[in-house]
Amino acid sequence: MKIRSLARWSLVLITLFWMAVIASSSFSARESNPAINKIAPWVLAETADGAEAEFLVALADQADVSGADALATKAEKGRYVRDVLWKKAQETQGPLLEWLTARKIEHRSYYIVNLIWVKGTAEIALALASRPDVLRVEGNPRIQNFPEELHGQDEAAEPNVPTTVEPGINYTKAPQVWAAGFNGQGLVVGGADTGYRWTHAVLKNKYRGWDGTTANHDYNWHDSVHSGGGTCGPNSLQPCDDNGHGSHTVGTAVGDDGAGNQVGMAPGAKWIGCRNMDQGNGTPASYIECFEFFLAPYPVNGTTAQGDPSKAPDITTNSWGCPPSEGCSPGSLQAAVEAQRAAGIMTVVAAGNAGSACSTVNDPPAIYDASYSVGALTNSTDNIASFSSRGPVTLDGSLRLKPDISAPGTSVRSASRTSDTSYMTISGTSMACPHVAGAVALLWSAQPNLRHDIPRTRTALNETAVHLLANTCDAGQPLASPNNTFGYGRLDVKAAVDKLELLSAVSRQVHGSAGTFDIPLPLTGEPGVECRQASSYTVVFTFNNPITSGNATVSSGAASASNPTISGNTLSVTLSGVADAQRVTISLNGVTGTAAQTLAATSVNMNMLIGDVNGSKAVSAADVSQTKASASATLNASNFRADLVVTGTINSSDIGLVKSRSGASVP
Repeated sequence: MKIRSLARWSLVLITLFWMAVIASSSFSARESNPAINKIAPWVLAETADGAEAEFLVALADQADVSGADALATKAEKGRYVRDVLWKKAQETQGPLLEWLTARKIEHRSYYIVNLIWVKGTAEIALALASRPDVLRVEGNPRIQNFPEELHGQDEAAEPNVPTTVEPGINYTKAPQVWAAGFNGQGLVVGGADTGYRWTHAVLKNKYRGWDGTTANHDYNWHDSVHSGGGTCGPNSLQPCDDNGHGSHTVGTAVGDDGAGNQVGMAPGAKWIGCRNMDQGNGTPASYIECFEFFLAPYPVNGTTAQGDPSKAPDITTNSWGCPPSEGCSPGSLQAAVEAQRAAGIMTVVAAGNAGSACSTVNDPPAIYDASYSVGALTNSTDNIASFSSRGPVTLDGSLRLKPDISAPGTSVRSASRTSDTSYMTISGTSMACPHVAGAVALLWSAQPNLRHDIPRTRTALNETAVHLLANTCDAGQPLASPNNTFGYGRLDVKAAVDKLELLSAVSRQVHGSAGTFDIPLPLTGEPGVECRQASSYTVVFTFNNPITSGNATVSSGAASASNPTISGNTLSVTLSGVADAQRVTISLNGVTGTAAQTLAATSVNMNMLIGDVNGSKAVSAADVSQTKASASATLNASNFRADLVVTGTINSSDIGLVKSRSGASVP
């Protein structure tokens, strides 16, 4: 994705010159003007001799969105992240905006990263850097993308319909997931690229802004190109592609014309788009603007104040890079990518085309931990493409393993911008990336329990990939997987869908005619407390897929387990002889799904403490009070724990029992 040209190397030399100038400044000069250390060398180089340049003024006070981790749903996460970021920008940017407006300096505010785009001179950059509320002044260089991707010739309009789905789609086993009834339905992929020919036959019916009769681009399209724009012009009011790259990539994610051109991984998913490049040239600001749009989409010609996080895509596909060698700061996009992750949006990124040398995954956003970065395989083989960038990441000193996974990336056929029925064959990690974005849509449609849980989704994809061994870029380590050539290996979306997971465990009792009530037994962290007095306890384990066999044994504690009962995706075991005031550990072994995948040996703990109505691991006056307060009330999900003798009513027997247990605790 990085351009190799005389212009680029000239810029590199100029930047290095300014870095040397800064480094060699006398101590007294730096003491008199320390703000210069807050200005990126690129900005100093581009504003030399009174010239104007674009730069990004990052504020010192950045928002903390880590609170989103505790929220369960995408709706909750998205709203929280958007509101926290928006509030921080509103609270802190005012004085800077007033300063810029008073001086009639061109500027634009962002909130996904608390920064302001400014066009100005070195004097303006220095004045801004001198402010205590400014953290850094970074460059906003114009980045040329994908010059090394190999463009094939456009097919003629209305080409012969292929007899099969595209090879890369087959090789990653997407059709097997379709056959099981999952094609990405209910999911939305956001494409950030050169724009989109939305009327193309494989794209039109997949566009969220098309209802079959009328197009509505509000919340479904944004153009972050505000000048130039090639054949589309700037600020396009509808999806438009001035290069062809974007139409191709989103086609690989979701495209299907219904007439045999099955070019996309998830033909049941929808797409929305944001143009972040002007004829293949982007800037950090245009990239950030699209990340911001996807976090909380807003109407065409609208403002970020109208942003609606409920309309955010589930996944974004990003086949572009922002090379530091061209002036892009290594950290300039990091907060934007991390905001998407916090909001439950899976950010899939092309690893880059700078291989075959090691440590060539060196451009944002592919370098970030929050990005799921994709290397390219030679189509229909398990050979890494020669151009595919390798890890480890050295730019930030992390030595982070990259790419994360690999997918087909050579001779990939998908939509062309030339006409609504034309196609193009291209090679690059840009082509591998949307294979994975579409695969996430397939996985999430098949396994809703994984939706917007980014860590578990990545684990599912990684652990089920076809592990490809390498050690060329792994510091002399033995052949292994994962590695810095393939990541975890070749994408296998069918295996990811079939991966067997334990979703939940409960202790279940029938409370007479009042019904059945479950006490949750968390899979991690502090065990749940079973407080009811019964002759036996039924523990029910629920899995993400149907199972065919499995064993459950008591591996710790005084209790014995019956032979398990299997029904669909549940395994139940009855515990008898359960002693009070102890921890019981139930171990699962040999649990096998219908796809022959076996669950790794797993244990679930249960604290047993009769009378512990509030689950505090100790029976106290609070439990007595809670039981008394619930006496004679209709049994429901909020008070059933007080029915300690499991009769279906809360009465004097329960009160007497909890009083008799006062002072007991779990060791």
